[in-house]
Amino acid sequence: MAPVIQTLGLTKHYGGHRGIEQVEFEVAAGEVFGFLGPNGAGKTTTIRILLDTVRATAGTARIFGLDSRSDSVAIHRRVGYLPGEFSLYDRLTGRETVDYFSKLHGGVDRAYQAQLAERLDVDLSRRYRDYSRGNKQKVALITALQHRPDLLVLDEPSSGLDPLGQQTFLALLREAREDGRTVFLSSHVLDEVRRSCDRVGIIREGRLETVAPVDQLRDMAHHEVELRFAGAVTAAEFESLPGVSIVTATDHELHLTVTGEMDPVVRAAARHHLIDFTSREPSLEEFFLAHYRAGTAAADDRG
Repeated sequence: MAPVIQTLGLTKHYGGHRGIEQVEFEVAAGEVFGFLGPNGAGKTTTIRILLDTVRATAGTARIFGLDSRSDSVAIHRRVGYLPGEFSLYDRLTGRETVDYFSKLHGGVDRAYQAQLAERLDVDLSRRYRDYSRGNKQKVALITALQHRPDLLVLDEPSSGLDPLGQQTFLALLREAREDGRTVFLSSHVLDEVRRSCDRVGIIREGRLETVAPVDQLRDMAHHEVELRFAGAVTAAEFESLPGVSIVTATDHELHLTVTGEMDPVVRAAARHHLIDFTSREPSLEEFFLAHYRAGTAAADDRG
């Protein structure tokens, strides 16, 4: 089956400023593809080229086998898009907003539209200007989902959502995949990506560095772990464990950086009188710093 999204040599220059350079990837039908990178890495530029709101300097992008530039009207009929910054007329109600977008697609199933509003717990009778940031994001999600598009392109979709809203969003993503629809997801939430995506692409400074199954993202991620014991414990016992790269000891406490599975650390800690165990997942920015640092070290070793 032909890929839903395919890019070849995709490049965008903004005068003397970097955009993206030779970005190439494919997204299969029915796949949830995560597109990750720090701010300014080129995520939004790539999305805008895919949707023909920005023209590439070089290279091509095809969606559903169609050219993203010359066939953009046909492509847009089958796409649900949530931009990173969603805004509309403040005087419109939430219902008028979603209805406006439904008409662009020739109408939608009203029952499904109402179901989305109920599940996301948003009152569509209120004016857009009166919504909180989270409720504005929920309205934006409804506009992207309500016509059951073949392809969802979502730029930071859970931004501003509360924990319950995030859970509902993840459930909606799972349902889209079960229906055979395809999702292209740009996100800053590492846990969201790990729980929802099949594969991820990591972009840095405009260049695509890695495309890998999401399981490899789990292996690359690290946790900051603090262990507090009733008595003294030597750091050496933990330094030799797989995945443990940094160990510092203070009184009866150990501070570890753990990459991959936590089981070896848990088993070692259980041999002592453990009072407290704290594990903190890194932010996406911390993850990128660690990932890039490891890549630079590996390049230096090869050199």
